[in-house]
Amino acid sequence: MARFCSLLFVALALGPSAAHLLELPNKIGLSRADYLTVQHIYNGWALLGIVVLGALASTLALAILSRRRRQFTPALLAFLCIVAAQLVFWSFTYPANRATRNWTELPQAWQPLRTQWEYSHAAGALLNLAAMMLLIGAVVGAARGAGDGESAA
Repeated sequence: MARFCSLLFVALALGPSAAHLLELPNKIGLSRADYLTVQHIYNGWALLGIVVLGALASTLALAILSRRRRQFTPALLAFLCIVAAQLVFWSFTYPANRATRNWTELPQAWQPLRTQWEYSHAAGALLNLAAMMLLIGAVVGAARGAGDGESAA
């Protein structure tokens, strides 16, 4: 159950963060008015925090449950990648959201905030991707271990 929940929640967290990464090249050069308009597509995305909490909790649970097995290291590293993605969000993305009132108004010097917001999301996406890859490695390792007589977490 821990493996299933971890895979589910990390995949659900990876989806929106990958969307941010993939749209960056098309958004980074938009005009002030166009960028402000486009940013409104994220209204309601704060609810994805529930998914992130699920990814953190289930991946930590998987790491704890597998602490004496070969999948412990990739599960722990996956958890740490999710934590790092959150550190990036709260250190860079969230302050840009606050400075722009969630992109409803732009200060005069808005371009550095856009750069900070876009690239912090890109960094978070790469960390979430690393978490997913590590988690897949942990699950594959557990499946191999179960075939070797090792009990699965």
